[in-house]
Amino acid sequence: MSKIVSIHSYRGGTGKSNSTANIAVAVARKGNRVGIIDTDIQSPGIHILFGLDEEQMERTLNDFLWGRCALADAAYDVTSVLKDQASARSRIYLIPSSVKLNDISRVLRERFDVQLLLQGFKELINSLNLDYLFIDTHPGLNQETLISLTTSDIVLFILRPDQQDFQGTAVSVDVARRLKVPKLLLVVNKALTEYNFDDLRQQIEQTYEVPVASIIPESNDMLRLASTGIFCLNYPNHAISQAIEKVSKHIIG
Repeated sequence: MSKIVSIHSYRGGTGKSNSTANIAVAVARKGNRVGIIDTDIQSPGIHILFGLDEEQMERTLNDFLWGRCALADAAYDVTSVLKDQASARSRIYLIPSSVKLNDISRVLRERFDVQLLLQGFKELINSLNLDYLFIDTHPGLNQETLISLTTSDIVLFILRPDQQDFQGTAVSVDVARRLKVPKLLLVVNKALTEYNFDDLRQQIEQTYEVPVASIIPESNDMLRLASTGIFCLNYPNHAISQAIEKVSKHIIG
């Protein structure tokens, strides 16, 4: 049965989109058909990690929301990023949001039909025969994010070991519980290697009463890659990649 996985953070700068891309790739490598939708329409960017540029994106999520195409028509097969690190069944499809200033301004000005987006999720899963659909949400809590959380089988919260993140995540977790999301997971990102990860995990799990799927260490290697590719494909044996692998196992169950 297909699952919808929303990746969310209360604040920007947590590495949410990078985490989404890497986790989705880790799940796809295990022989799954995976879709990724960039619903961070105000500040899209996950397409860069998969090597898509503006000239290649003839259709985007925006075109679907404005009735110009079906959502599947805005899906780009980016399975080639896996190269030889996948099974025969593995597939990754990416639905980017437009990076054009006029399109972003229109969304901010006119908003869009959130119910249409939800219907699009279902149609996309059926059309592409997806096992998992990952939703890269906009940081914070707005109408679109709340609706995405409502339809999710799993919500994965990305947070840094930072007091502002801790407080904001508490709000997001409370909202997800009220929406009766079936499964909640936490991922701590950008943790300094000098931290005691076991103590940090225990502290966070006691605070939120939500499992910590993984703690991802801070690394200069991530900064050097500079969003020019998928980290776990470029550094398969790295501590970050091992942490991402743990998250994928939690999602697949």
